[in-house]
Amino acid sequence: MNPLLWPVRRCANGLGLAWWARVRTQAPAVTYWFGPFVRRSTLEAALPAFLDDLRAESPTGLEHELVRTRRGEPLTEAE
Repeated sequence: MNPLLWPVRRCANGLGLAWWARVRTQAPAVTYWFGPFVRRSTLEAALPAFLDDLRAESPTGLEHELVRTRRGEPLTEAE
């Protein structure tokens, strides 16, 4: 992510306008958040590499959705 865009991303996230990917796995039962992104298309372009990294850990039941929301820490939530 371009560090020059962090103020824009932070502002978009603060207003609830940022794009995030919510990725859930069944085993282990974890929700991962990937973002924030100002544009959905940028998130869609970056998401495959993130999903590949998660798949390397061999989780079961990997599913994701793109949401426009405000998010903070934690970005990984065990259920």
